[in-house]
Amino acid sequence: MGNADDKSPYHVVIPPPKPFLKSLKDNLKETFFPDDPFRQFRNETLSRRIVLGLQYFVPILEWAPRYTFDSFKADLVAGITIASLAVPQGISYANLANLPPILGLYSSFVPPLVYAMLGSSRDVAVGTVAVASLLIASMLGKEINPNENPKLYLQLALTATFFAGVLQAAMGFLRLGFIVDFLSHATIVGFMGGAATVVCLQQLKGILGLVHFTSGTDLVSAMRSVFTQTHQWRWESVVLGCCFLFFLLLTRYLTKKKAAFFWINAMAPLTSVVLGSLLVYFTHAEKHGVQVIGHLKKGLNPPSVTELAFGSQYLTTAIKTGAITGVIALAEGIAVGRSFAMFKNYHIDGNKEMIAFGMMNIAGSCTSCYLTTGPFSRTAVNFNAGCKTAVSNIVMATAVMITLLFLTPLFHYTPLVVLSSIIIAAMIGLIDYEAAIHLWRVDKFDFLVCISAYIGVVFGSVEIGLVIAVALSLLRMLLFLARPRIIALGNLPNSMIYRNRDQYQVSNSVPGVLILQIDTPIYFANSNYLRERISRWINEEEDKLKSTEGPSLQYVILDMSAVGSIDTSGTSMLEELCKNIDRRGLKLVLANPQSEAIKKLEKTKLIETIGQEWIYLTVGEAVAACNFMLSTCKSNRLTAECSAQDNNV
Repeated sequence: MGNADDKSPYHVVIPPPKPFLKSLKDNLKETFFPDDPFRQFRNETLSRRIVLGLQYFVPILEWAPRYTFDSFKADLVAGITIASLAVPQGISYANLANLPPILGLYSSFVPPLVYAMLGSSRDVAVGTVAVASLLIASMLGKEINPNENPKLYLQLALTATFFAGVLQAAMGFLRLGFIVDFLSHATIVGFMGGAATVVCLQQLKGILGLVHFTSGTDLVSAMRSVFTQTHQWRWESVVLGCCFLFFLLLTRYLTKKKAAFFWINAMAPLTSVVLGSLLVYFTHAEKHGVQVIGHLKKGLNPPSVTELAFGSQYLTTAIKTGAITGVIALAEGIAVGRSFAMFKNYHIDGNKEMIAFGMMNIAGSCTSCYLTTGPFSRTAVNFNAGCKTAVSNIVMATAVMITLLFLTPLFHYTPLVVLSSIIIAAMIGLIDYEAAIHLWRVDKFDFLVCISAYIGVVFGSVEIGLVIAVALSLLRMLLFLARPRIIALGNLPNSMIYRNRDQYQVSNSVPGVLILQIDTPIYFANSNYLRERISRWINEEEDKLKSTEGPSLQYVILDMSAVGSIDTSGTSMLEELCKNIDRRGLKLVLANPQSEAIKKLEKTKLIETIGQEWIYLTVGEAVAACNFMLSTCKSNRLTAECSAQDNNV
């Protein structure tokens, strides 16, 4: 396999055969262990391997011996700062999930301690999130009314959290982190924006002081519930809610104007809770339509292993809720962790994060906590506060523990309208319209995915929006695979470089030669399309040459640089294509087939069919060989014509 003029010392080489089991092992390793996490275990003694293994699965054992007092001072400030945000947010999000408010505080105590030991991120601050809370309320609320049967509803929420943790940990142990990658950036932007909008709509209940509200999460249901109860609106609640919402948005605006004021925004929720509680206490507003949290019992997390409803008739609902919320929580937590790790120039292990999230949710479900992950708002505050390690989570958990032991009675008079204002202020930041505009400018299909997810969530349900977005993302991926591009290449003047003729207008076609580049692996899904598209290219090129009265087409070169793999349908397609090209009186030439492709071609005897001498390392060599053969044929033809004329004379 080489060049017709034999100028190149190199030829296309068929890789040596590899045993099937060895090949399968290598493929599985590349799929599930692309980062080779166990390379540090090689060439080590048994005792050293045990130590490294413990440090790998429990990262705190790796960095704790190097921990310094300076790092602790920074983590102490960051931990206290995020605790001031965690307490009001925890209560608010538990209320959003239709769970007892105390569960929000429980969920900010145990899970952060587990994550501090197992997590690989220095910046992620663990806690409950609005989207997961909304999903729990939406999916479980369809089966169980939390007001009529609060005990069963709580049991199902804890069970869903348990299964979410099992799924997350299993994905981490089985190295299935790539599954989360199916949630594209466009999908997440649209889904999070739609979920944030729905959460804001749900908070109209608290802002307007309504007692009864729809269990539906779509826009129509929320608006119907609001405007059919205009006689129930409480002006006191509306005024209080608007004032605190303005205060929270003002602090956010100031923080955006000057990053050094981040602590103002971080302290704003707790400040709102304190001011709202004092206002209600001194004015007795609870007697005039302003709803308050009420009694929160003191004490640390009670065990809840016996509360897990494994024998319930609603177990399927709990598993489904846990699976969906678990994947969404993983996507958010890992994306947040990677984003902030990039700023500090370090790497986090996605599979370790899955294990950490899974274990903390399993532990949380057994200690009266519901689903937690790494929320963006809390992590951003932790990052801006100067955290150095995951010890900031331990400090936060300690502050929450003190709150649970001694300070919970102080929240008795906290108005629900303040919690609604806190949630709305946090959710507005998740509606990333700038990202949607960017998607429109860069990629219209990604914008379609984004807006479809948003509309599906807002006008349908959270589950519908997620299914639509994922389905569209998968459809795009399948279309890209099933309908790949085939590019006609031309020669850039005064060079041996061949590029897309449409992109580089100065490139020239090679007389008598059609050069096509396939930019995807060849599988059963696209083999028929590729055969038909290549045939169409040949027809169009021949028609073009006839119309210009140029030299007839003699060679078709396929640049297979991007064909990383090929299946049996692909080899059958190439075999059929080769026969069709031969019937046309043309010659098929291959350039730079990759190792997997050339092995398949050799095993199916296609190399013999095409001819070893017509397989080249580069397009340039293939074109040179074709030109050499064309010039030789032309010279022979001229010689034959001259001989014929001499004979006639």
